[in-house]
Amino acid sequence: MARLHPTFGHPEAPERLEVLLAAFPDAREGRAAERSALERVHTPEYLDVLATLTEPTWFDYPNTIASETSWTAALLAAGTAIDAAETGGFALVRPPGHHAPPQTAMGFCLINNVAVAARHMQAEHGVGHIAILDYDVHHGNGTQDVFWDDESVLYTSIHQWPVYPGTGGPGDGNETTVNVPLDAGSGDGEYLDAFERVIAPAIRAFAPELLLVSAGFDAHDEEEDVYLIDMHVTDDGFRELSRRCAGLAPRVAAVLEGGYNVSILPRVVAAALEGFSSGSTTAG
Repeated sequence: MARLHPTFGHPEAPERLEVLLAAFPDAREGRAAERSALERVHTPEYLDVLATLTEPTWFDYPNTIASETSWTAALLAAGTAIDAAETGGFALVRPPGHHAPPQTAMGFCLINNVAVAARHMQAEHGVGHIAILDYDVHHGNGTQDVFWDDESVLYTSIHQWPVYPGTGGPGDGNETTVNVPLDAGSGDGEYLDAFERVIAPAIRAFAPELLLVSAGFDAHDEEEDVYLIDMHVTDDGFRELSRRCAGLAPRVAAVLEGGYNVSILPRVVAAALEGFSSGSTTAG
């Protein structure tokens, strides 16, 4: 994943994985997912397109590009997310996934890694109720779409609004979809307040057997200003968010989403790992 899926100067670049692999030399290698695992989330027609690309192709210019090695990278990302869900690890992967709906690529994302992992855990391990918490700065519209009508999966998100993709605003939700849109300029205090006031009660009431965290770090105070993002969460904020996540379910795993400033990404991921558990397994 650090050499496949070139993006030609795009913020979602192979360097993201290069710096993480250098920072976490003890990370073990993940595995590629079977196509059948992806088909639990994505349409066969879309997967056929992605699997047969022979040249760089834009899905939603200028956001999402894929080429002849992107299918392999996507299988590895999804499979490593499954591995993390099975072992309670943190999957260091690219491309990210939470914008990808069933029928296409979107917002830097090709395969919805967290959704694939959730469906795998239900189908292969008999896990019933699963909660997903997404603290990426962007709303995970793809994940929301996948589970909108599914009473067995609770999707929750804290994100800046209104920015890309324009979903997850006030009133966007249902009994198993809980969105907390925050104003630009929000930081640790606002995120932790949203967590304690809305997210944690919803997840506790749902009583999941497994919590999957879409761990995006583009709300960081030092994140590059990409597409009108303006949030101010610190290392300590992500550490504390992750620590509180660890107490919400008997099993917890995380999958990397956004975070594009490669000079700080290893440091922030390390802070989140400290929060989740000093004894967790890292898969990358």
